[in-house]
Amino acid sequence: MALASIWARLPEERLVGLGYAVPYLERFRADTERTFAFMPAGQGAVNWPVGEASATALVFDEELPLPDSSIDRILMVHSLEFAENPRETMMELWRVLAPGGRLIIVVPNRRGVWARMEHTPFGSGRPYSRRQLTSLLRETNFTPGATAEALFFPPSKHRAIQGLRSAFERLGRTLWPMFSGVLVVEAQKRLYQGLPVAARASRRVFVPVLAPSGVPSTRAMLKRGPLDNRPPRR
Repeated sequence: MALASIWARLPEERLVGLGYAVPYLERFRADTERTFAFMPAGQGAVNWPVGEASATALVFDEELPLPDSSIDRILMVHSLEFAENPRETMMELWRVLAPGGRLIIVVPNRRGVWARMEHTPFGSGRPYSRRQLTSLLRETNFTPGATAEALFFPPSKHRAIQGLRSAFERLGRTLWPMFSGVLVVEAQKRLYQGLPVAARASRRVFVPVLAPSGVPSTRAMLKRGPLDNRPPRR
């Protein structure tokens, strides 16, 4: 509901979902030119869309595998609060967005109840207030735009509470909007301010999880004999 109030349709645009965005990408995929699901390395990746050619990539959010100004929209869902360096992550998003490109960030609300309880999905990571998120966007050359809130019902497993979630959402938007569970903020890439250009070497070191060393065949082992330590012929 919160996303639909900001983005209705994305006709013939390129969309990247970063973080836990997969549940929301189906809503926009039918209209876009193409849609990618980028999942942070610490999170792991799943194949998406199911039963089709994979549009998923495992990435570092500070080094996206995209050329400059190649994406029209980015939907960043519960990724910024786990970023190692939020400012560098935002500058990388600025780099890959096309001129006039738009970004939506979904993060836990620092004032909300959900971020204060460890048993909720938002009990870890770095929650943000609206002012903190707006300040970060402006520092990294984005212009904040439309905003929305979501998740007003309390974190509870009781069916009675969960059954009233629609009523809580309607009342919360009117009575306690500042205490929502998550903040949804849209921003636009700002072009009129220059950016310093500096070469940055990658700090990432890729180590294979499984490094195959090869196993000699039975025939090769018989030729070598039990006391022969020489490697088998290839």
